[in-house]
Amino acid sequence: MQHDSSEVLPLCRVCGERQLAVFAVIDTKKYWRCANCEATLLADMHLPTLSEERARYMQHNNDAGDVGYVDFLGKLAAPLLRCLPSPQVGLDYGCGPGPALAQILTASGHEMHLYDPIFHADTSELDRTYDFITCTETVEHFHQPRAEFRKLDTLLRSGGLLAIMTNFQTNDEQFEQWHYRRDPTHVTFYREATFARIAADVGWQFECPARNIVFMRKSALEG
Repeated sequence: MQHDSSEVLPLCRVCGERQLAVFAVIDTKKYWRCANCEATLLADMHLPTLSEERARYMQHNNDAGDVGYVDFLGKLAAPLLRCLPSPQVGLDYGCGPGPALAQILTASGHEMHLYDPIFHADTSELDRTYDFITCTETVEHFHQPRAEFRKLDTLLRSGGLLAIMTNFQTNDEQFEQWHYRRDPTHVTFYREATFARIAADVGWQFECPARNIVFMRKSALEG
């Protein structure tokens, strides 16, 4: 890993503060670390194009018939279902080509809608509000997380819940070899402290009900 304190860097794409520093240079790619929110970001000049992202996503196995994948999604679905009254209206944001999580939640009595900028790009789904939103293995792909989380806030009803699954970045020594970093479409890496900062900035309540799972709840309107 290499560090350079002389470079003038932009605002953090997660929290909007000017507290980025070069954290690492790996295979010619720069990664930044924010001192304010503790996010690690792939530098702007290395962000993948839409066509590069699409090609990579097509290699993913998101088949609803894959037992292993369904079990993996259960890490988020189980705690989410425990705290959701039924029926609720939800949005699977960044659902990918195979919306397996939406099928799990529909089977439990919830009405699910889908949005993905590549595979389910019907923007009319973003013209309404929802009781809950799921983002499984999605937020690490956000090129502009600050804007994305604010958009998600507008899509949530009063008291609504945003449920996130992503691998937390916890070990700096293992960052170079970390499988999550090695996916070229993973460009934003979060710690628990990062989500706490996002929640504070947006005005959400925040908890981590399980490993690599984050629940953000929008404040309920009084009266």
